[in-house]
Amino acid sequence: MGNIIRMRFLKSQFRNKFIFWLLGWKHEQDKALTSLHSFTRSVIREKKMLLKKGKSSMFSETPSKKRLAFLDLLLSSAKDGTVLTDEEIREEVDTFMFAGHDTTSSGITWALFNIGRMPEVQRKIHDELDEVMAGRDTPPTRDDLAQMKYLEWTIKESMRVCPPVASYSRTLSEAAQILGYEVPAGTNVLFFPHMIHRDPRHWPDPDRFEPDRFQPERSAGRHPYSYLPFSAGPRNCIGQRFALMEEKAVISAVLREFRIESRRQYDESMMNVCLTLQSNGPVEIRFVPRDRE
Repeated sequence: MGNIIRMRFLKSQFRNKFIFWLLGWKHEQDKALTSLHSFTRSVIREKKMLLKKGKSSMFSETPSKKRLAFLDLLLSSAKDGTVLTDEEIREEVDTFMFAGHDTTSSGITWALFNIGRMPEVQRKIHDELDEVMAGRDTPPTRDDLAQMKYLEWTIKESMRVCPPVASYSRTLSEAAQILGYEVPAGTNVLFFPHMIHRDPRHWPDPDRFEPDRFQPERSAGRHPYSYLPFSAGPRNCIGQRFALMEEKAVISAVLREFRIESRRQYDESMMNVCLTLQSNGPVEIRFVPRDRE
């Protein structure tokens, strides 16, 4: 579905409904939408059944403070369709399914690729994981994940070099001067993190992969809009803290068990800009069990 959206965005002829249908893309789009919507509807249907049985997915940050999961909140505020209809809820779930899946999987893929091509970076991560987990074979706790500072810097550096969201846009609410050009209000402006993250004014030697850039002392004073993997401002990604924790959990699980080797070096030609940053062909990584080293 993402590839179809990108194609229609870049090639104006496919915005013509007749041409889009004639060449078979309408059929492909309908198949993709049927698959996507049936999945999200099943999620909503299962959640409704749980709520009827009194089993919500509430989670507690403290014993005295409970918060509803997002879907629970939508359903509880939409009783009898007075606030949100089932289809409106489905649209919200579609958004979160995409925003919380494709972006995170892209981030994890590129982080593993970058770690696999940087042996010294990987060694430091292994040392950190061994120290934090202290021989335990249990999943890391939230406190454990918080202690994985170097892994977090590595993930952030990977998102600098390979931002999962390739572009996004803002509509100007008032006229602006940009590089000497007068841009009128109402203009739709595209941002490209891939280029912003390579501005040498903020990122010395920008093509070098260097997790230590994100040490607190080196990050202090850096322009707040020089790093935009989750966008910025009032419309930034509301799930960015969760996404970073999810990436740390998955990548730490892999690296606790394996040493990884990327089968090719970094080359921008391997990147395919869709709704998320994908690769042209597979990202080939070799996994070596650490107990064999």
